[in-house]
Amino acid sequence: MVGVLVRFSRWSRARWVRALFAGLYVVALAAAVPRGAGGHGRDDGWSSEEARRFWGPARMSTATVDDDADGDKDGAQRITGSARHFDGIPTVGVLFYVGEDMRDHHCTASVVHSPKGNLIVSAGHCGFGDDAAFVPDYRQGESKQPYGVWAVDRSFVDPRREDTGDGSDLDFAFATVKADSRGRQLERVTGANRLVRTPGYVNRVTVIGYPSSESDPADRAIRCTAMTGRLPGHRQMTMRCDGFYSGTSGSPWLANYDEKTRTGDLIGVLGGLNGGGPDGEESDKVSYSPMNDDEIFRLYVDAINGREPQRA
Repeated sequence: MVGVLVRFSRWSRARWVRALFAGLYVVALAAAVPRGAGGHGRDDGWSSEEARRFWGPARMSTATVDDDADGDKDGAQRITGSARHFDGIPTVGVLFYVGEDMRDHHCTASVVHSPKGNLIVSAGHCGFGDDAAFVPDYRQGESKQPYGVWAVDRSFVDPRREDTGDGSDLDFAFATVKADSRGRQLERVTGANRLVRTPGYVNRVTVIGYPSSESDPADRAIRCTAMTGRLPGHRQMTMRCDGFYSGTSGSPWLANYDEKTRTGDLIGVLGGLNGGGPDGEESDKVSYSPMNDDEIFRLYVDAINGREPQRA
């Protein structure tokens, strides 16, 4: 499927259209705020408690397709190759936004350690939008999400980011989230992965993401452990693993993943050229990630200081 600026195999055309019209629905909840080149914020009217109420179990359960082609919940549209469904981990979850139907999760995000303990990372092309929420260890249809629902406060994207060319090497983004109703910061509840420099193009990574319910009716987390290589002509890694459909943009690429702590060193996020992979038949089998170099750490410093990214 061919798009103008977005790789629709990672983020479906229908979701992109809905996202464009999301502002029409935001006014029902809160007033819009000005956007900057690399980040935007909201006033104090949007809280994690409000997010929890808004994206309650009724909305979350209706957000998925109640269809089990194999007659077995765990076997619905089984992931081919080495990717598989699993129960998820606390530091990785989904991003919801106010769209036309107010129900879709459109990208994956993860918690990274920060001084305030309130930072998540995803792909730059995802677009957090207004009245967005992060749901760690998302469970479809659960009456209560295990680690809560967290209101996105402000997002930070490099203003030079593009879907093609050198700008695709900057396809990463951070966002701060608001404390919950008890005053706790996100990292205190979920733990966090460690943001580190990518040591090279060849790495063993565990990649965790959430395909959209349209792409994978099981609507569960998937994981894959694979070796990475280099994408020629770009400062990006590649990974071959079936099953990374629309919705997995922003999935963390974790090195030194510890099964006991369920955390690791974040050396990349699914994104980059064309939104994170090739078009065509290979779109769900091959994925890309920009390298963690000086640029992502510059953006990280902007995010932890609440500073609008400015680049020459």
